[in-house]
Amino acid sequence: MGSSGEQYLAVKYSGSLTEMLVGWVPRVRSFDTAQVYYNEHEVGSAIISFLSSGLNTSALTREDIFYTTKLEECTTYEAAKKSIRESLEKSKMGYIDLFLLHSPYGGKEKRLESWKAVEDAIEEGIVKSGGVSNYGVKHLQELFDSKPRIHPVVNQLEVHPFNTRTSITSFCSQHGIVVQAYTPLVKGLKMEHPTITTLAHKYSCAPAQLLIRWSLQHGFVPLPKSATKARIIANGNISGFNIDAVDMKVLDDLDEYLITDWDPVDCE
Repeated sequence: MGSSGEQYLAVKYSGSLTEMLVGWVPRVRSFDTAQVYYNEHEVGSAIISFLSSGLNTSALTREDIFYTTKLEECTTYEAAKKSIRESLEKSKMGYIDLFLLHSPYGGKEKRLESWKAVEDAIEEGIVKSGGVSNYGVKHLQELFDSKPRIHPVVNQLEVHPFNTRTSITSFCSQHGIVVQAYTPLVKGLKMEHPTITTLAHKYSCAPAQLLIRWSLQHGFVPLPKSATKARIIANGNISGFNIDAVDMKVLDDLDEYLITDWDPVDCE
């Protein structure tokens, strides 16, 4: 699923840009999309096209790519099962590396039915691993209490110094769930915050690199999103420094529960 040495991209772009991304940054191996982004076909087709093209100078294969997509909504077991297969057919990727329930909306019964469909898809081999997104502690505990055959390996949610979500990330850590942090750059809203600029200057890095480094040092897998080649490369170039413990605490203390997207973690 990745490590701090790999760069993950939240893919919300056209297929043509996805193809360029694979060619731009040799370390980019993971692509994150979703049914609700309405681009699974474009993303999958671009990746497959690149792999079979002359641009693929590293001789990458499908097995070198990590492809994630997400269920649009939790409804019934049958609907989720059908939806997973439709995602696979649209992408033409052969299998889905990681399939997530995009949110806990829908209620307990629908969440658990949808998770059963993910489990069955994993056992069938069309999905390699399953996870959730935007799940709060109560949703995760509910899933564990149901005695699932397969536990979620990922919880993808908004996490950054201005919204640390400590209770959720701690629960995930205790239960072996990887936190994938989307919007790790706070959508650019805090790039000129005095603490961010001061620490970026101290570590001779860009504010975005500081935020990504903070995420990695907490053990999260950040999902930076950019359509600019230079920024994509810079976002992956964060191995040259570590934030010391004192400054990590300074960044942690910026928490103001800032939501830049949606926030289903407390829904029923």
